[in-house]
Amino acid sequence: MGASGISIWQLLIVLLIVVLIFGTKKIKDIGGDLGGAIKSFKKGMNEVKEVENDLSDLGEELTSSMEEPSDSDDSEKS
Repeated sequence: MGASGISIWQLLIVLLIVVLIFGTKKIKDIGGDLGGAIKSFKKGMNEVKEVENDLSDLGEELTSSMEEPSDSDDSEKS
């Protein structure tokens, strides 16, 4: 028995049934489609992180530019 309660023989039997039902070509196609989907998902997540970083940088620039004029206004009043 494996850690999950399924033995290696049970896994091999399930794999054999899947191959018999779908065939090796169909399984290869499904694997390629799944790999492409994962690659596309990772690319999308990286783009989201880049946009998030850009927005964070922009927010920091805006807050720092808003703070600077208020300091100069105080010095002009004195």
